Amino acid sequence: MRLSIRHTTRYRFDTPVVHALQRLRLTPKETQGQEILEWSMEYDHAHEELTYEDQHHNTTTLVAVEPEATEVTITCRGKVDTHDHAGVIGHHSGHLPLWSFLTQTRLTRPGPGMKKLVGDLGRFEGERLDMLHELSRSVLDRVEYRVGSTGWNTTGEESYAAKNGVCQDHAHIFIGAARALDVPARYVSGYLMMNDRIEQEATHAWAEAFVEGLGWVGFDISNGISPDERYVRVATGRDYRDASPVTGISFGNSSQDLEVDVAVEQQQVQQ
Repeated sequence: MRLSIRHTTRYRFDTPVVHALQRLRLTPKETQGQEILEWSMEYDHAHEELTYEDQHHNTTTLVAVEPEATEVTITCRGKVDTHDHAGVIGHHSGHLPLWSFLTQTRLTRPGPGMKKLVGDLGRFEGERLDMLHELSRSVLDRVEYRVGSTGWNTTGEESYAAKNGVCQDHAHIFIGAARALDVPARYVSGYLMMNDRIEQEATHAWAEAFVEGLGWVGFDISNGISPDERYVRVATGRDYRDASPVTGISFGNSSQDLEVDVAVEQQQVQQ
């Protein structure tokens, strides 16, 4: 499937910026199941400082905001060919060893609720892959998808206890439980082509777990499936903070409002 993507991020500052840097993880990965045909990033009131590959093989771009700017716009455009591999990404790569994905973070660490979930799954008698699918179903059964119910800093345990969250929270709960079950797991940020619309208000997030004999396998907990050709992987990490599309720091007294517009649609391939 050929997907056309447009992703616009707009920051508005309440006072002119003295100095600010933004770290962007907005370039899709070249991995099994997807090829990047073209990709570009444009900046208004900012300029690129450097691009490098981080410890998770994420293409990372640092941009500097122009002094005295009150608004910054980052626009990404591109085309990606995708293929359905039932969520299987394959062998481990990156600069971090596999065991590092067993370490809990503040966002994934289980509390009482998640520990009970882990205890229930610890008695699962099927194959590990089947157990992970059961984990995905259990998280979605417990935690209702509800836009605006949580924030970027909400932990998996907090969302699990509140019984609601968004895709980021579903991923953190799954990852924390999988790690507690001795399964390496990681966070994925990217794009999903929706069947009912082109325009979206956010990027998407899901999880991947490492299964012997298969390698990394994806689980979109919010939609109850493994990623198919409608998904585009952009960045991976131990949690949201490692794979966040945009993070930054600013100097001065400015606060900022963030607006995101995403459009993902299928394109016909000329034969």
